Amino acid sequence: MRNRRAMLLVLGLTLIAPRGWFTVVAQQAAPPPEPLVRADATEKIAPHVYWIADNDVGMVSNIGIIVGDRGTLVIDTGLGPRNGETVAREAAKVTRGGDQYLAMTHYHPEHDLGAQGFPATTKVIRWKMQDQDLMDFGLSVALDFATRTPFNLTLLKGTNFRKTDISFDRDYRLDLGGVHVRISGEGPAHTRGDTAFFVEEDRVLFAGDIVMSFFPAFQPQSTVRTWNAALQRLDALKPAIIIPSHSRRGDGSMIAAYRTYFAALQPRAVALKKEGKSEDEAARTLQAEMAAQFPAMAYRGVNNITNAARAAYRDAP
Repeated sequence: MRNRRAMLLVLGLTLIAPRGWFTVVAQQAAPPPEPLVRADATEKIAPHVYWIADNDVGMVSNIGIIVGDRGTLVIDTGLGPRNGETVAREAAKVTRGGDQYLAMTHYHPEHDLGAQGFPATTKVIRWKMQDQDLMDFGLSVALDFATRTPFNLTLLKGTNFRKTDISFDRDYRLDLGGVHVRISGEGPAHTRGDTAFFVEEDRVLFAGDIVMSFFPAFQPQSTVRTWNAALQRLDALKPAIIIPSHSRRGDGSMIAAYRTYFAALQPRAVALKKEGKSEDEAARTLQAEMAAQFPAMAYRGVNNITNAARAAYRDAP
């Protein structure tokens, strides 16, 4: 019996023996929250700007709602039509009427694939490179998301991207009546079609995945050079409030933190390459060094460092 009890404890199980019977109860971590945009959680943060925070739930995006006298713009949709319907209802609570617009920070499913939950009269705005991402990659990322959990599959079943109603080359200025939103294509950074939204009168920036509270999520097309260029352009706007795609909202110091990180990462990658280190060796070294140097950016883990380190190494002469 002692050996049996010891084995159960090693396996993380608890042994309970009521009335001579043994019951094994697994001690498991609570499952992650379901990726649902919260209803009745819309918060006004500026005269024309509302947001619905992701509440630190994975696969949920921060939502933006900009309200003018003649129209409303919603930024990002949540994962699947059910979430899109929630966002549309929240926007309807604060709108003043007029035209309804929807735009996305990039094509990933928790940002774009809730669009079918919006009214048919909603006008979808996309940068042309975002449309190119849709053409080239389609539902491939959505398939990955859908296979992670049965609940995700339910959210995404039968969904597809909505067509673009308003397409623009690089910059588009949307007049909502009393408030203007500068919409700019800023990729490639996290994706080729990364799009940012600057509410001019309120100086609020919806930065997508270009600026967040945790280490930037590099993809195959990402480079430190192009990401840094996007940060420079956004920094020039002097935003008072920054809403990232995920994580907590902040101010211009968020951009400064990313630029400082890249300023440390890139020359160190160059030095390691000159020392003859392989890409794998450099990535391991930079993973440890950057995690120690930037602990405030590690609250969602440090796995993103590896891809950034590899990109910086490949860019090094």
